[in-house]
Amino acid sequence: MSCHLGASKISRIAQKVLKGENMTEERSAIDQEHTWDLKILYQDLKDWESAFDGVKNKFCSDIQALKGKLGDGSVKVKKLFESTYELEKELMNLYTYAHLRHDEDISHEDHKSAYDRISALLYQFSEATSWIEPELLALPAEKLEKLLQCPELADYKMVIEKCVRLKPHTLSAREEELLALSGKGLECSEKAFGALNNADLKFPDVKDGKGETHKLSHGLFQAHLRSPDRTLRENAYKAFQGTFLNFENTLCELLNGKVQAHIFNAKARSYTSCLQAALFPHNIDTAVYDALINATHQNIKQLHRFVSLRKKLMKLDSFHAYDFYAPATDDLEMKFDYETAVDLTLEAVEPLGPSYCEVLKRGLKQERWVDIYENARKRSGAYSSGCYESYPYILLNYQGFLNDVMTLAHEAGHSMHTYFSNQSQAYHDSHYSIFVAEVASTFNEELLFRHLLQKTKTKKERIFLLLQKLDGIRATFFRQVLFAEFEKQVHELAEKGAPLTPATLKKTYRELNVKYFGPDFANDEELDIEFARVPHFYYNFYVYQYATGISAAFALVEQVLKEGPKRYLEFLSAGGSDYPVEVLKRAGVDMCTPAPVDALLHRFGALMDELEAEL
Repeated sequence: MSCHLGASKISRIAQKVLKGENMTEERSAIDQEHTWDLKILYQDLKDWESAFDGVKNKFCSDIQALKGKLGDGSVKVKKLFESTYELEKELMNLYTYAHLRHDEDISHEDHKSAYDRISALLYQFSEATSWIEPELLALPAEKLEKLLQCPELADYKMVIEKCVRLKPHTLSAREEELLALSGKGLECSEKAFGALNNADLKFPDVKDGKGETHKLSHGLFQAHLRSPDRTLRENAYKAFQGTFLNFENTLCELLNGKVQAHIFNAKARSYTSCLQAALFPHNIDTAVYDALINATHQNIKQLHRFVSLRKKLMKLDSFHAYDFYAPATDDLEMKFDYETAVDLTLEAVEPLGPSYCEVLKRGLKQERWVDIYENARKRSGAYSSGCYESYPYILLNYQGFLNDVMTLAHEAGHSMHTYFSNQSQAYHDSHYSIFVAEVASTFNEELLFRHLLQKTKTKKERIFLLLQKLDGIRATFFRQVLFAEFEKQVHELAEKGAPLTPATLKKTYRELNVKYFGPDFANDEELDIEFARVPHFYYNFYVYQYATGISAAFALVEQVLKEGPKRYLEFLSAGGSDYPVEVLKRAGVDMCTPAPVDALLHRFGALMDELEAEL
C-alpha cells in the first residue's frame, strides 16, 4: 500500500517522527499548526487568570442563597439548577484550558499552578453544592413526584430522576459535605502517579541488534515495540518495564491508595462493593461486568489460538509480550505521515454522512483540535477532552505507525460523540456515561480497518492488515477484560482486608496472564509489573467498557452499513438524556444480553480463519 509520505512537503518535526528519531524536543520547537488551538476558550494565561478571578469572586453566592428553600416549589428548584449549571459550565471552561496547558508540559510551573488552583476550586464547588441532593431527597415523596411532573422543570426531569434513584446511597447534607471535603485528599494517589509516570521517571537508552543506541520514552517505547529488530524490542521492553519495577513499592502504594479511596466511598454510601458503587449511578448491573468476564473465559482458547498463530508466523521458539506489536512479516512496514492519517480517517467515516464528515474535516484540518506530536514532558498516551463551550480536543503522541492512525480515528470518534452530544443536549444532559464512551471510538476504528482492507492491493498488505485487526481486538477486548478482571480481584482482596503488597499484586497479574495468553506465551518477570504503569486503574472500573464498547461498536457498524447512519447519529446525540443501556437499546444493541460479545468473539475467530486462508 502506498503511504504517500511526501517527506519533502512536511515539517521537520514530522520528518523526524517518520524516521523514528528522538522526539523529546522542547515544546517551543513544535510548529503551531501541529498544536491545538485553545484560544476559543482563553487568549492566554493572563486572560484565564482574569476569568478565574471573576468566577472566584462571585463563587456560589446564588446557590447558597437557595439553601433550605427547595421545599418552596418549582421556581426555586429551577433557579437552583440554572445557577448551579451555569457556574459549573464556567468552571469546566477554566479546568479544560488549565488541564490541556498542563498536559503540554507537566513540569511548567505556571500551567501547573493554574491546574492546581482550578482543581481546588472544583473541590470547593463540590463542597458548596453537596447539600443539594440531600435537601431534594429529604422532601416528601408527593413533593418529589410533583417536581418530576412539573412543566417548568421538564428540562431537568432526567436530573431529578437520577437524583431520586440514588436516594438509598445519598447521605445527610453534613455527611455529603464531609465526603466532598475528602475528595481532594482521596485524589492524591492518582496525581502522584501522574507526576511520577509522566515527569519524574527517566528511562535508560537501549541498544538494537547492531549495537546502536536509541533513546527511550513513553512515545518511543511504543515505536520500539513495533520494530522488526527483536533485540531492540526486548531491550526496550525490559528497560521500560524494569524502570517501573525499580519503583514497585511506591507504585503499589499509590494504587492501593486509590483502591482504599474507592472502598471508603463505597462503604460511606452503603454499597455492597466498589464495583456496585462504580456501576450503580449509571444503572448498570454488576452482572453485566461478570458476564463479560465469563464470556471471555468461555472463549479464551480463541486468544490462545491467536498467540500460537503469531508465534508460528514469526518463526519464534518462544513468544513474549514484546512480540505482540512487531510485524509478523519481515518485508512490510506501513508508516503514514499525519496528513495521510487524517485523509484516511475522513474517507473511512464517509458512511456516517455529510453532517458528520464535514464537522470532523473542519476540526482536523482547520480548527486545530489536535495536539499531534510528542515533546519533552508532554503527557503520554492519547485522549479526547473538552468542555461544553470548547472544541472536543485530541491529544496525540503521533509516531506514524498504523496504530497511530487507528488512535487518531479512535480519539476522533470520542470527539465527535462529544460534539454531537453538546450540539443536541442542554449542558446538564450533555455528559454521556462512561459505559458508552468507548463505543464511538472503537466504531471509527472498525470503519477505518474495513476501509484500509478495501484499499489493499497485495496479499502481503491484506495479511498485514488482518494481523493488525486481530491485534486490535486482542488489545481492545481481551487485554481490557484481563485488566477488568485484575481490577475486580484487587478490589475484592482489599475489601477482605488483604494487604496489596507488590508480591500479591504481581502474583495476581501473572496468574491472569497465564490464563489469558495460554501455553505458547512466555511470562517474563518484567510483565508482572505492567499493571503499575496503567493509568486506567485510577479511573474506577473504567477498562471493562473498552470491551463492551468494541462489542457494541461492531454491532453498530454492521447496522450502519446496512441501514444508514440515522440511528447511530441519534445515539451520538443522546448524551446523558437517558441511562446508557437504554440509549444503546434504542440504537439497536442490547448489552444486557450476551449477543454483542458473542458476535465480536465470533468475528475474532472468523478473521483468524481469513488470515489462515490468505497464508
